[in-house]
Amino acid sequence: MTHESSPVLSYPFEAVAQITLSNPPVNALTRPATRRLHAVLRELARDATIRAVVLTGERVFSAGSDISEMPEMQNGGDVLARKSTFENATLDLLAELPLPTVAAVDGFALGGGLEMALCCDLVVADAGARLGLPEIDLGVIPSSGGTMRALRRVGQARAAELVLLGEPIAAETALEWGLINRVAPRGASLSVALDLAQTLARKSRSAVHANKRALELTFGPSPYEPARRALPVFEEAFGSPDGREGVRAFLAKESPRFR
Repeated sequence: MTHESSPVLSYPFEAVAQITLSNPPVNALTRPATRRLHAVLRELARDATIRAVVLTGERVFSAGSDISEMPEMQNGGDVLARKSTFENATLDLLAELPLPTVAAVDGFALGGGLEMALCCDLVVADAGARLGLPEIDLGVIPSSGGTMRALRRVGQARAAELVLLGEPIAAETALEWGLINRVAPRGASLSVALDLAQTLARKSRSAVHANKRALELTFGPSPYEPARRALPVFEEAFGSPDGREGVRAFLAKESPRFR
């Protein structure tokens, strides 16, 4: 069950906020956790004293969505209303935060966990970390803009490897591809991310925001609208026979038998 206070908001340094995902053992992004994250992000956007934000996880970063929540939404066919639309809006809040954001990835960032990390301006991963979008092995697609955000960072060919093969890649490979910004020594991703956040916090808040907007405009059309347009595609895959089989097999710890 999700901790009531997860994710946890703290202030490790002056003008630096830290959001810690705390839902053992894999920091799944459950619906209560998503609501809490949404509230925390709105709070930080209004706080004029904060100049940089670090997003991290307790022990590991995040394995993404809680698969145990999914069967009831497949049966009802209401995954968009009960989960995905609000989850997309929450990650958009993170991506559009008028503050520099740094993700600190220990252990792994998978599925929705990687989608969260890719919403941050900078991503630091532990040397032993694994990053991936394994949704295809559930018979579905990344539901919170992961395909678009990965594509913008690494290009078509490597994004296709991430989403079609579904195999997690090592932090060193992610750095080589341009998916992340830095590889930290084992166990040091948070300290490296906090160092970066302190550097960013000394810069002009308005200039940081302006530069974030300029980068966004340089890339052309926002990825968020295409992500929203992909939601019906996700819903169709999620409710399909293969989507149901993928979720069933995952929860049963079996290999899926796709038709």
